[in-house]
Amino acid sequence: MHRLARATLLASLPLYLGLTGAVQAKDVELPKTMAWSAYGSNSSGYTQAVAIGAMLQNNYGTALRVLPGENDVSRMTPLKGGRVDICACGIAAYFGAEGVLMFATPNWGPQPLRVITTSIASFSMSPAVAGDIEVKTPADLKGRKISYIRGDDALNKGTEAYLAFGGLTWDDVERVDFPGYGRSFDGIISGQSDAAFTSTVTPVAQQLASSPRGITWPELDPNDKEGWARMQKVAPYFQPHVMTSGAGGVSKGNPVDSASYPYPIIVGNADLKDKTAYSLIKALQDGLDDYKDAAPGAAGYAMDKQNMTWVIPFHDAVVDYYKEKGVWTDAMQAHQDQLVKRQNLLLNTWKTFTAGNPPGDEEAFAQAWMKTRADALRQAGLEPVFE
Repeated sequence: MHRLARATLLASLPLYLGLTGAVQAKDVELPKTMAWSAYGSNSSGYTQAVAIGAMLQNNYGTALRVLPGENDVSRMTPLKGGRVDICACGIAAYFGAEGVLMFATPNWGPQPLRVITTSIASFSMSPAVAGDIEVKTPADLKGRKISYIRGDDALNKGTEAYLAFGGLTWDDVERVDFPGYGRSFDGIISGQSDAAFTSTVTPVAQQLASSPRGITWPELDPNDKEGWARMQKVAPYFQPHVMTSGAGGVSKGNPVDSASYPYPIIVGNADLKDKTAYSLIKALQDGLDDYKDAAPGAAGYAMDKQNMTWVIPFHDAVVDYYKEKGVWTDAMQAHQDQLVKRQNLLLNTWKTFTAGNPPGDEEAFAQAWMKTRADALRQAGLEPVFE
């Protein structure tokens, strides 16, 4: 979206969203202007950021500038470089915090990210499966043609996690490579593939549901402890989730036991000013009614939707806010301390690794870093997750 058009949209939103300004600005001291990076302008993450910006402008006089990024690296680069205060990121925030996959490169490494808040909405993240092959659970994907998206680690890791729930790996299915996300769904419709990973409410999922093949979503038994353990060993950011929005007739009256992870994940760097982080989480909670219906999924920022023992540590000032609200427990603090310990270990390991004349070739660099990283985590009694 053109910069001027974005500015005009942002300025006009308080008028047509019906924001009343009823929330008081007490104890909220935000900058006069803030900058966020987010998904592209046609995404729900961008729409949510704009709706939040309207609330902040109306209630606190803070102007929010939203910079759309078309991929994970382009969304996180402005945060790394200090051009934005916040990233409304996807699961790549976790990959960045861990320094893995597309972040296992000389220019990146582990990032000192801290969560401000996240959104868990009614949809899930799942492989969309052609409805004509009788798949009910991930185990039924054995021997099927499964889409692999070149260059998209987040989608492929999600598929791998679902396969693991069913006791499968990529070796148990027929992997079909596609150059992009949209092409993978074209491939299902044309019969080249049988499944591809996505959000359950995306247009491509709706397109598949309307095709002759139809659509189905594999169900995850919430009581299958072994299945969940396998899944979370591959991708610990997944959590059980009852899907009530999805292509193919999924609704509150026709739910599916599934899995999901937050989207967007609102993160800043660990050195984000305490006053800003505290004010932002307070504003987002106090002003929830002013934006929760203004964009799809925005209701997912409610406090009762937050997972306070997830995989990225909270900002210290956000912890202070939750303590004040009386919802922070000793178990949550122990989990937070462990995540901070892990983050500091990764940052220190990266500093030592890069100072030690690592390989110049990018592939060799990544392999050496991943081994060094895994060794350091294991020595500290922590699970590498990625190797």
